[in-house]
Amino acid sequence: MARRPQSDDTLIELFLDMLAAERGAARNTLDAYRRDLVDFSAALAAARRTVATADNDDLRGHLGQLAKRGLAAASVARRLSAIRQLYRFLYSEGHRADDPAAVIEGPKRGRSLPKVLSVKQVDDLLAQTRAGLSAETLPERLRAARLACLLEVLYATGLRVSELVALPDSAARRDQRMLVVKGKGGRERLVPLNDAAKQTMADYLALRTEAKHEKSKWLFPSFGESGHLTRQHFARELKGLAGAAGLKPSQVSPHVLRHAFASHLLQNGADLRVVQTLLGHADISTTQIYTHVLEERLKSLVRDLHPLSEE
Repeated sequence: MARRPQSDDTLIELFLDMLAAERGAARNTLDAYRRDLVDFSAALAAARRTVATADNDDLRGHLGQLAKRGLAAASVARRLSAIRQLYRFLYSEGHRADDPAAVIEGPKRGRSLPKVLSVKQVDDLLAQTRAGLSAETLPERLRAARLACLLEVLYATGLRVSELVALPDSAARRDQRMLVVKGKGGRERLVPLNDAAKQTMADYLALRTEAKHEKSKWLFPSFGESGHLTRQHFARELKGLAGAAGLKPSQVSPHVLRHAFASHLLQNGADLRVVQTLLGHADISTTQIYTHVLEERLKSLVRDLHPLSEE
């Protein structure tokens, strides 16, 4: 017996339920998929079509309309990815007898390389934070110590900024050699913690104790709704620090420091798979944006070590 046609809303929710249950998709990821697919459903409805009845031409027409609306190629590609996954799910679950998205090609995109700071630029940022530790008042020293701790831990571990600001107070234990980080989709990973990062944590906690701050389960507590420092607050402080260190504020962000962590590891011989694990990337293709670093390293090795290279 053929299945009774279901509404677009029902099919989309079935797909999102699968993402949450089987792939552990985070709330932000589910919300993004929902927005893209609801917009797709509305476009189909305007053409008197549905998710269950749409064909290749309907999908191509929707992608064309997205481009006409001025969406960047990367945004159109993201929308197509959501649509592809939806139809792959509907086909595998028997809600569709075919997969109209299987032969649809996405827009061609140029590969954008991540902004990366040099080792010296990172050193300049760290030196600027340490300069603030000699401030006259305790609140000023505490704020400088918190920023130094955030920066040192971020560059030492390559954490996502959301993972960094939500670190528990237990992350600063003296015997802690590895951080247990809960990343996207609830996936946990172990990240090594170097001595410099552990020392800045200890110094920061000592100043918190001196300032008689209330005990908190967060390493970077705040009075906001989340209970810990927000990503936006850290990003603003980091841009202020960049200006004081002689760098362009637009050049520096928490994500740029995560890129610096990965790029500097690769420059010094780390394996791409190791960097993938440290960054918490589920797919190696995400980590491959750093292959330009490996390419430059290979070129320099051939130039410097090959017997037939020009002297």
